[in-house]
Formats: sequence, structure tokens, C-alpha cells
Amino acid sequence: MIKSMTGFASLTHEDERATIGVTVRAVNHRFLDIQLRMPQSLGEAEPRVRALLQKRLARGRVELQIAVQLRTPAAPSVELNEEFVNALSAAIDRARERGLVAGSLTPGDLLRLPQAISVRDRAAEPNPQAEAQLSASVEAAVEQALADLDAMRVREGGHLRMDLDGRKEALTTFITRVAEAADEGRTQLEARLQERVSEISLDLPVDEAMIAQEIVRTVQRSDISEEVTRFRAHLAHWDALTEGPEPCGRKLDFLLQEMNREVNTIGSKADGLHVSELIINAKAELEKMREQVQNVE
Repeated sequence: MIKSMTGFASLTHEDERATIGVTVRAVNHRFLDIQLRMPQSLGEAEPRVRALLQKRLARGRVELQIAVQLRTPAAPSVELNEEFVNALSAAIDRARERGLVAGSLTPGDLLRLPQAISVRDRAAEPNPQAEAQLSASVEAAVEQALADLDAMRVREGGHLRMDLDGRKEALTTFITRVAEAADEGRTQLEARLQERVSEISLDLPVDEAMIAQEIVRTVQRSDISEEVTRFRAHLAHWDALTEGPEPCGRKLDFLLQEMNREVNTIGSKADGLHVSELIINAKAELEKMREQVQNVE
């Protein structure tokens, strides 16, 4: 399947606990390179988030950014040290009875005494259940963002497929014309050799059997039937890869290298068969296809 490596997706996921923003960008890269930017509080979820990306993506440089804003921060916990306050109040009452102090203990007095009242930030306290729920929400948001990214990459891959299919058809035409030209050129070459031998035999005695063998060897040196067969096999393999469900970018790149090798061999063996223009055009198409395949996952 042809799928582009480039894409972008951004979404906001809201539930009763938090607002979660997810942004994911993907660009071309030879391998899979994942870069995560997420709050430290979600450190426990990072391995699972990374696994989600590895499951969805085969290669490319991917940057995933996660932002979390808790909707209702937990109210602080306030606890009164009743034993301390009772003891302090009794001590003040005794001091007042003796005329040592005036007035009684007030709430303001308690606020100035850390031993009397303790305030705890419950949001900072470990809460395994809340953390698990938040992690699940984050993973759901990441899943949706990756689905949106994948949809964009599929659309872009469709455009790549149209371009590559057109160029692949040009290569199909090329190999057909080369094979036809080679057959015609081989016949002409054999006829020229026979004519030349006939001219020589008028003046010199020749071994006809030896000359016939030499003609066969000369014609065989320009035979490109094996290269044509392999090239057509590569085209069939191309169709199988692009129509299959798996990412195929690397395999297509390798296949294009093999096609280019066959074209070079055809060019060197068919030097006298008047196919040089076809060879030049085929190499140009292969180069353009290799450039496009660099964008394929």
C-alpha cells in the first residue's frame, strides 16, 4: 500500500477530568524516529503512548505533543489538631484566670500556629485511580490523533500512487518497445554480418561453420531477453507491493534500484540496436520515481 510519510493532526479531547490537547506531525525519514513531548505527570503512560505510535507507523520522523489541563483541581485538605488546640485553649483559660492574658483563643490565632492546622494539597498526592483514568483518556486522544494522521497520509499516498502508476505504465511501454527493437535489431545485425561474410568470401576462402558460430556469438552478446524478463518481473512485483496492505516504501526503493540496474545492462548490451533514446527516457522515469518513493512509508 502506498501511504505518504508526511502528515499532521491536532485535536482536543475533553472529559469530566481534564482537557487534553494532542498534536502530531510526521515527515520523511529513513527509519521510525519518535519524539514525545508530554507532561512529567504522564511519565507512567509514556511507554504505552510510544507503543501506539510504533503500532501505527512504520517509518518517518514523528513528533507528538500532549498538553493536559485538569478541569477541577482537587480542593485542599484542612485538618485541625484538636488535641493540640484543646490543650492550648485550656492553657489560655488558666492564664486568663490568673490575669496573665486577656481574651480567648480565636481562629486567627490558630491560622498562625502550624501545629494547630495542617493544609495538604490533595492534587499533589498520589491517586492511582485518577492517574489511571487520566492515562486512559490521554491514550484515547492519541489513538484518535493517529487515526486522523493516518487518514491524511492515506490521502497523500493516493496522490503519490497516481503519479507513480503513470510512470510505471511508461516503463511498461518502454520494456515492450525495447524488446521489439531488440528483436528487429538482432535480425538486422545477423543480416549485416551474413552480408559482410559473403563479401569477404568472394576474395578469401572461409570456414562457413566457424563463421556461423561467430555470428551466433556476436548476436548472443546483444541478447537482452533475460534482462527484459527480469524487468517485467520487477514490474509485476511492483504491482503486488503497491496493492498489498503492508508499508512498501523501502521495498519499492530497492526494486527501483534493481530496475535501474537492468536498464543499464540493456543499454550496454543493446548498443547497436537503436534503443538509446528509450534507455535515456527510462532512466529519467526511474529517477523521478525514486524521488517520489522517498515520501512513501
